[in-house]
Amino acid sequence: MMTPEQFDREMTYHITLCIAKAMLQKGLITVHEFKIINQMLLEKYRPLIALCS
Repeated sequence: MMTPEQFDREMTYHITLCIAKAMLQKGLITVHEFKIINQMLLEKYRPLIALCS
């Protein structure tokens, strides 16, 4: 079971990643920049579900 803090981190990670994906699709960032952003988000939020997929 997830604590409220873990849930908040999980949601923040996924929402922020969605924004980064939209930026990638619009050509605002490169694939390399997207990978860097994703790595930074993983380190910052430590999502549980994202690590399973």
